Amino acid sequence: MDVLLVEDEVELAQMLADGLRGEGMNVRVAHDGARALELTAASDFDVVVLDRDLPGISGDAVCRALVASGHPARILMLTAAGTISDRVEGLSLGADDYLAKPFAYVELVARVHALARRRGAPGPPTVLERRGVRLDTARRLAERDGRPLGLTRKELSVLEVLLAADGGIVTARELLEQVWDPYVTPETTAVKVAVYQLRKKLGDPPLIETVPRFGYRL
Repeated sequence: MDVLLVEDEVELAQMLADGLRGEGMNVRVAHDGARALELTAASDFDVVVLDRDLPGISGDAVCRALVASGHPARILMLTAAGTISDRVEGLSLGADDYLAKPFAYVELVARVHALARRRGAPGPPTVLERRGVRLDTARRLAERDGRPLGLTRKELSVLEVLLAADGGIVTARELLEQVWDPYVTPETTAVKVAVYQLRKKLGDPPLIETVPRFGYRL
């Protein structure tokens, strides 16, 4: 497993890198956003462990750049800000998971392993279609009736799960586990935010139905 650790606290970065290497991971380290972008441009890492509070180019900017470029790595954000609003903001940038400092090292390892498994898991069919919505899962492009939707990575993933359900109900918990991570707290509003934004971009007539007390379906 190839991991990029982006952390400006040198001692912490060294400690975490040594620990992850001890778990059998191939770890590269960057201490600022500029170096992180250099390394990700040259390598397809499986997981990027990204401190949000970096000097110069922020972790937020690095996350946005990775998502915009279509980099295949899963992104685990680290930050000292651990409120629900902070978590939602971090996840809305396109990060796959979010871990507040201070954290237990064993939890970091578990989350990195979980993200790597998700990256390597076999996916659904390359193209999913329903009610005029077409999603090319390989190219990560979505359109409705031929109109490009311009979705973020999270919105694409939510749409993919809903399309794959083929009209079935998908619970918020299932979306959290498949699009974010099984460790994300159920109280997060990340699902509601992503579904709200996806609804807006899909346009009229509305396609995503909220089924009270159960979840969502397309």
